[in-house]
Amino acid sequence: MCDKRFAIAPMIDWTDRHCRFFHRQLMAEGQVYSEMIVADAILRGDRERLLGFDAVEHPVVLQLGGSDPQKLAEAARVGADFGYDEIGLNVGCPSDRVQSGTFGACLMQTPEIVEKAVSAMKAAVDVPISVKCRIGVDDQDPETVLPDFVARMQGAGADALWIHARKAWLKGLSPKENRTVPPLDYPLVHRMKTAFPDFFIGINGGLATLEEAEAHLAHVDGVMLGRAAYQTPRLLADVDHRLFARPAKPFDPQRLCRTMMDYAARQMEDGVRLSQITRHMIGLFSGYPGARRYRQILSAEAVKPGASPEVIAEAFAAVDMDAETA
Repeated sequence: MCDKRFAIAPMIDWTDRHCRFFHRQLMAEGQVYSEMIVADAILRGDRERLLGFDAVEHPVVLQLGGSDPQKLAEAARVGADFGYDEIGLNVGCPSDRVQSGTFGACLMQTPEIVEKAVSAMKAAVDVPISVKCRIGVDDQDPETVLPDFVARMQGAGADALWIHARKAWLKGLSPKENRTVPPLDYPLVHRMKTAFPDFFIGINGGLATLEEAEAHLAHVDGVMLGRAAYQTPRLLADVDHRLFARPAKPFDPQRLCRTMMDYAARQMEDGVRLSQITRHMIGLFSGYPGARRYRQILSAEAVKPGASPEVIAEAFAAVDMDAETA
């Protein structure tokens, strides 16, 4: 029986280290992911800039993009040495820049390459290796393609498979449309867990609430929220209690405010702009009186030259913390 798991999906341009730090303040359990980082960038680029993270982010997963098994294995080794708790392989991103590099969702068409990559990564590191995929791409029949892909991942030694329950249409749909237009097929993902009972299978795609997450956990081992977690991060404050049976604790906005101000001050000493941190906090108080003013302050004031962490306190002060959400 696999342990139940909650995760925030890796999202390009969103789940950077500042986002992950913020999300970790709201939940102790659950995994946070890096953005997808191309293996070549790790092997040739500024590793501290690409891979650096705060210790409070644990458990944190490094998601890699690539198709060369040896490069992926070496990048996985670098990530493990940096202290990442798990290494993930992206086989689901449909963006044009990913396709041009022959990785992401287009690898669903060459599962043997993914199989070799997972085997190489497993041989290179001791931390778990996971894969995130779609149910298929373009004209593939998910009922045929997905069971074969799952079997290959299990056979290659993957520790977990996260399945976005939509096809990716690499021809004809934009990356944004690929997040909403292809229909969701949750039952197919559920059937994969029934067919592979000893293999961790998690579900992703279109999940918006913890109620939905709880419902899916009756069928699969893990749930992964993406845009909902980013756009309405307040829901993460209930993850520990709702999904992991931790004692319920009231949301403490004053503590969160102080923590984010202290974090911003430290990061700004290293040249980080305040807006790079606060942009991830915009949706925190959705539904509270004062939320609009909160968003305005963070959006307008944090980008000004010389903006200090006091902007965070000013934004929090605009919200009626004692009010019930709408």
